[in-house]
Amino acid sequence: MVFERFMSRDRLFGRIRTGYCLVVIALLSAVSSSAAPSVAAPTLDHGFSLLYSLKFNEAQQSFSQWQQQNPGDPMGPASEGAGLLFSELDRLGILESQFFEDDKAFVDRKKLSPDSAVRGRFQAALDRAEGLAKARLAKDPKDHDALLAMVMVNGLQADYSGLIEKRNFASLGYTKQGTTWAQQLLAVDPNAYDAYLARGLSRYIIGSLFAPFRWLLHLGGVDGNKEEGLADVKLTAAHGRYFAPFARILLAIACVRDKDKGQARTILASLHDDFPENGLFVRELQRLQPGSSPGASH
Repeated sequence: MVFERFMSRDRLFGRIRTGYCLVVIALLSAVSSSAAPSVAAPTLDHGFSLLYSLKFNEAQQSFSQWQQQNPGDPMGPASEGAGLLFSELDRLGILESQFFEDDKAFVDRKKLSPDSAVRGRFQAALDRAEGLAKARLAKDPKDHDALLAMVMVNGLQADYSGLIEKRNFASLGYTKQGTTWAQQLLAVDPNAYDAYLARGLSRYIIGSLFAPFRWLLHLGGVDGNKEEGLADVKLTAAHGRYFAPFARILLAIACVRDKDKGQARTILASLHDDFPENGLFVRELQRLQPGSSPGASH
């Protein structure tokens, strides 16, 4: 068949999931604990700052406190689910950027052994988030937090299915749903800049595939445009509330994958200036220096 001339089914989904999982790398890489507000007044911003610092237990405590004060807001359990996923990815060692630079390495990754207790807590948190979100949307279809929570729920499900369970078809289905929710949120609030990341990443990855596969995915309701996708990610990088720092990392990774290491170094240098305590940026800058060997990163 014509499609076999380009790549196998597993490699196709490897390319798709390679791109979507870059969100996770970025989130777990953007470290900045100095900007966190006082724990005495927990906010989602504070919890995410702890999460970016890889302080998973403290982040969950902050999310839990926030949920106690905001029991009807689905963003609380959605954020809890994010923390659980990222801690599990950290435990399983899925955070090395080079692992995702090569499609074959991603497809050939070893089968992982997820923690069943964490899996249960993760699913329970997302179920609560989805239940609260849909209840609020039944009353107000334009509820901003409910729509954003649905974007997060589907994105987190996609990452768990694809990165940990290797259920690529299920992961693609969640990705499609997440993009649909992002479109709904942006229709309500074009300034919901965090939602541009979901739409942009989908557009970028699908748009990077060979034309026959873009057509095949289009039949399934998934469209892509590489340039438009990057434009969306840049909007999040410039204006996003929770996701701006790692949207910038996504741009750097996109540059690396497109063989533009000079621009990648420029972005990473600016991130290092903003987050000087994050050693990742120094290591990645060293790895991207002219003449460095591909394996000399960590």
